[in-house]
Formats: sequence, structure tokens, C-alpha cells
Amino acid sequence: MKKPILLYILLLLAFVHSKGQSSFDVVMAEVEKNNKTLQANYQKQQAQNLQFKSEMPLYNPNIEYDYLYGFPFTAGNQTDVLVNQSFDFPTVYGKRKQLANEQIAQFSYNYDAARQEILFETQSTCIELVYRNKLHQQFQLRKTAIENLLSDFETKLETGDGNILDVNKARLQLIEINKEFQLNLSEINQLNQKLTGLNGGIVLSFTETIYPEMDPIPFFEDLYDEIQIEDPALKFIELETATAKRQLELSKALALPKMEAGYRHQGILGQTFNGFHIGTSIPLWENKYKVRQSEAAVMFSDLRVRDYQNEKFYDVKQLVEKYEKLSKTYHEYKSVLSVINSLEYLDKALEVGHISTIVYFMESNYYYMAYNNFLLTEKDYYAVKAEILKFRL
Repeated sequence: MKKPILLYILLLLAFVHSKGQSSFDVVMAEVEKNNKTLQANYQKQQAQNLQFKSEMPLYNPNIEYDYLYGFPFTAGNQTDVLVNQSFDFPTVYGKRKQLANEQIAQFSYNYDAARQEILFETQSTCIELVYRNKLHQQFQLRKTAIENLLSDFETKLETGDGNILDVNKARLQLIEINKEFQLNLSEINQLNQKLTGLNGGIVLSFTETIYPEMDPIPFFEDLYDEIQIEDPALKFIELETATAKRQLELSKALALPKMEAGYRHQGILGQTFNGFHIGTSIPLWENKYKVRQSEAAVMFSDLRVRDYQNEKFYDVKQLVEKYEKLSKTYHEYKSVLSVINSLEYLDKALEVGHISTIVYFMESNYYYMAYNNFLLTEKDYYAVKAEILKFRL
């Protein structure tokens, strides 16, 4: 038989993980640098920070000039000049500054959450590509093996030692593996195009066949506590509650009277008058319902935090349970497939005529089906692990 034992060796090598740095880090760094969504979010954050700061200064000063003609003419003319500055009650400015600082901090977490989602999507795409690239390797090996087998059968048929049925079986097997090979290649191309899109249109191709090294999953209680501390989405809505409370304090301060002060000049009948101008405005109508609105916003934000924490708790719990089951299945597959040598036995049995061609293909397809299931379980294992640890990106 021309089918080499190398097939078995290469399949086993698929289980071996490199100790060197994965190209995952390179891809993630490129996407973080070039992603258009992240660039747009960064510019949006800068614009929002400037908007928050622009709400802190004093009102614009007011200058008024009046020139009044007298009647009759002997009454003379009158000139009035007013330079005036309005300002809120003094406590308002401190609260506005505190609110602006908390809003700036809050929206920095909004950017962090968006960055995390983009990087997680990139990581998930790379994990899917590792799976597809490993399938590609397997399909190439299977194609080569079946092509060699078909060549042997055709040679035997020409010399009178074979039969057309074996040749036809091998041809059908080759058609099937070619179909799977092309479909998988199409998936690889689409995933690489997705990576290119995430990379801001700059071509990015990922040929890695080794999954990334990931930190071990801690116990659920420790994991959830860490998420409570590190999750930027949770931090964003927690600061939303803080800013709502600060807005409530500001609304109450704005309900206090506004004041104005300035300089007034008046000239009439050759006489001039100079002095100070002081005034106030009583906020009877302008801030009506604003305090009640701010109180409702605080209650809404508190409930939103609790809802997110509750939803996150059960989402993480389900993911950890799924991870534990996948981990068990993954390691069982890995343990069994690393010691069996079904393909080598099948090759020898077919070569010496102990099994028929149809039995050979049935048994080898059964082995490949199990191996493909292992690859799928391996991919799901790493995908779930990555989702659990997404908050660390």
C-alpha cells in the first residue's frame, strides 16, 4: 500500500500545542489599531468629553446700550449702559464639575466595553479559523490518501489483480472528500474576509492551527467576583447610577435662585450716574418637574444595575456549566484518539486482504467522523472558555 503511516503521525501532531507565542496576539493588536468602529467610538468619546466640559463654564456676559431721544427737545437725551454677568447659585458649579468628571469616566467604560466586544469577535473568528484550518489539514491528508488508494486500485485493475468496484468506491470517496474540502475552504475564505473587515479593510489572513493559551477558569464565586470588578459594561451602568444621583443633586441646586451682578451707567441732562447692578431670578417655572425627573432616573439606574447583575450571574453560571461538560468530553476524546491507531490497522488489513474495500471505507469514515467530532468539541471548548474570560480582554 502507498498510503503512508505519515497520515496517522500528522493526525496525532494536530493534538500537540506549541509552547511559543500564538499569532492571536498579533491579530488582536492589529484589529485594535485598525478597526474603524473603535476609531469612531474613540472620536465620539472625545467629542462627548468636550461636551461635558462645555457645560461647566459661566453664562456669557451681557452688555446693553440704550440711547433715548428726549421730547420735547429741551428734555435732552438719555444714555444707559449696562454690563451684566449672570451666574447660578454658587453650589451649582461644584456639582456641575463633579457631574462632568463622572460622565467622562462613565463614557470611558463605554469605549472599553465596545473595544472588548470587537476584540472578542476577533478572537472568536480566529478560534473558528483554527478549527477550519485543522479541518483543512485533515481533508488534505484524506484527499492524498484516497488519491493514492485510487491510483493503486487503477493499477491493479490494469494488471488484472483488481476490480472495477473498488475503483468506483474510491472515486466516490474522492468526490465526497473533495466536496467537504471545497466547502471548508469557502468557510476559511469567508472568515478571513471577516477578519479583514474587523481590521479596517486591511487584508488579514489567519493560518494558525493552534488555539490560544488561556488562563484557567477560576471557581465560579471567584470568577463572578472578578467580573463584578472588571466588567466594563457593568462599570458603565454603575457609573450611570452615580451620574443620575449627581444629576439629582444638580437639579436641586438649580432650583435655587440665579443671581446677576454688573455695572450700570446712566447719562441724562448733562448729568451722569454710575453704580452697581444686582439682580436675581426666582425659578418658579423653568425647573418644574426636573427634580422629580432626576429622582425617577436614579430609580431606573438602580434597577438597571440589579437587572444586569442578575442576568450576568446566570449567563456566567450557564457558561461555566457548559465549559465543564465540554472540558470532560474534550479530554476524553483527546485521551482516546492519542493512543489508538485505527488507520494503521485498517491499512494493513486492506493490504493483506483481511477486509474488503467497502469495510475499509466504512471503518475509516467512522474514525474520521469521531475525529471531526473531536475537532468540533475542541473548538467549542475554546470558544466557551474565551466567552467566559471575555471581560479580561
